[in-house]
Amino acid sequence: MSGELAFIAALRALATHPAARGLADDAAVLEVGSETLVLTHDMMVEGVHTLAGQDAADIAWKLVATNLSDLAAKGAEPLGVLVGYMLGADDARFVAGLGEALAHYRVPLLGGDTTSGPGPRSFGLTAIGRASFTPVPSRSGAQAGDALYLTGPVGAAMIGFEALRDGTGADSTAYRRPVALLAEGRALAPHVSAMMDVSDGLLLDALRLAKASGVTLAIDSAAVPLAAPEERRAKALRWGDDYQLLFTAVEGLALPVPACRIGQVRKAEPSPLLLDGAPLPPDDPLGYQH
Repeated sequence: MSGELAFIAALRALATHPAARGLADDAAVLEVGSETLVLTHDMMVEGVHTLAGQDAADIAWKLVATNLSDLAAKGAEPLGVLVGYMLGADDARFVAGLGEALAHYRVPLLGGDTTSGPGPRSFGLTAIGRASFTPVPSRSGAQAGDALYLTGPVGAAMIGFEALRDGTGADSTAYRRPVALLAEGRALAPHVSAMMDVSDGLLLDALRLAKASGVTLAIDSAAVPLAAPEERRAKALRWGDDYQLLFTAVEGLALPVPACRIGQVRKAEPSPLLLDGAPLPPDDPLGYQH
């Protein structure tokens, strides 16, 4: 076994409960009595998902926002979070940032765990939500003939990361403190055929949605809204960390939130993803993978 994809494939043999959705979605969807709960867990590692010396308050904020973004992709209302934290020299800053994020999203801290050890620290968070609409949107419902939409521009996190890394003083907020589109996700949930958040790069996440739905997604690169210089469009499509919502819906549907039509859903073709009418080279990483 080698690599993230192989490990997840091995876990699928264990994740047989229907709530797990075959480990092919943004979150688990668990029916409990008359309620439908949505659960997700994400982690961050120093030096991998953060820059050296990055403010721990920003790390805490991003940890909350990235998990709540998974709930947004399910149209869920957050009920609370559990935090896993590895102690260090900046514990007070982490607590401050965590408090800011929880207050911003009006989400309670319900518990978690702390530990300590050598080497790079890791931080985890489990977010628990309640579905606002059923069936809960998944990655697997896109239908040929649907349109493909994106709620906003990509590339802002890339620019923010570079500003923070290079110490230019330019605005790095989009990278440090992303926003989970919870209200947009709840508004879209009754109308979409498939939906997910863009965390690892628009092209890579679009490929995942296409494979889950058994369709081909044809993306018009010029239609993708950009928060970076035009000459950096190709990189922005692959960079990630923007946490926009990527979704499919019936062509021509009046949407409840602003969104850009960036392509269409086709019947399955040899390549599940087309960019400007052509498949991408097999060695194109498309986005961020461990």
